[in-house]
Amino acid sequence: GSKKGMDIQINTVEEAVFMGKVAEQAERYEDMLTFLQPLMKKSEELTGEERNLISVPFKNLSGNKRTAWRALTAIEENPKYEKYHEKTKVYKVKIEGELKKICQDAINTIDNTLLKNASSAEAKVFYLKMKADYYRYTGEVCTGKELEDVAQKAEESYELAKKAADTLPPTDPVRIGLALNYSVFLYEIRKKPKDACKMAKTAFDEAISGLQDLDEDKYKDATAIMQLLKDNLTLWTSELEEEEDK
Repeated sequence: GSKKGMDIQINTVEEAVFMGKVAEQAERYEDMLTFLQPLMKKSEELTGEERNLISVPFKNLSGNKRTAWRALTAIEENPKYEKYHEKTKVYKVKIEGELKKICQDAINTIDNTLLKNASSAEAKVFYLKMKADYYRYTGEVCTGKELEDVAQKAEESYELAKKAADTLPPTDPVRIGLALNYSVFLYEIRKKPKDACKMAKTAFDEAISGLQDLDEDKYKDATAIMQLLKDNLTLWTSELEEEEDK
């Protein structure tokens, strides 16, 4: 028999959401992306749940390729495997291409419809942060001029997200999540450890004071992200101290 495409007709947003969740359960993220297309093209603003659903396939597909890229980089840097260098290099470039494509898909999806329909501050922060994250993931595999370009775009998007986030309470998980990712960007891509620490510490300290006012779900979400901020701060400050001791 000839190889056929997927003959599943998705006619409504409701069907898209259901089949998207089915594909997520099956861990079939390419299919999930296909199923969710009608949701991504919806003309009105998405709910928080719908936003999260759309971020899942991009996160998993890019995460998979980022992991693969790091594994290959480690092999490539190992002198033991010098003689296979040409082969691993070609393979790594292939994975870089795939990663850049999925990142660009995410960015296009946000620019083409999602961000245009976003009216709430929370939605704007969510999409601008997501867009910046995908420029950051692209930057992880770039060098030179290309890195400078994507870093610039990531920073612009993180800054816009930060402005929009100022209207949200400091305990809002979307706002804390932005500080987490933006600070990682400053540390890893911009190589500005002091700025990264400052941003993470400020977000953590501001959130601490308002925690007692949160309901249980938001409290759980907020404290989970705050723990990640704290872990990064611990790691980064110890590295800064080591640098200063040298």
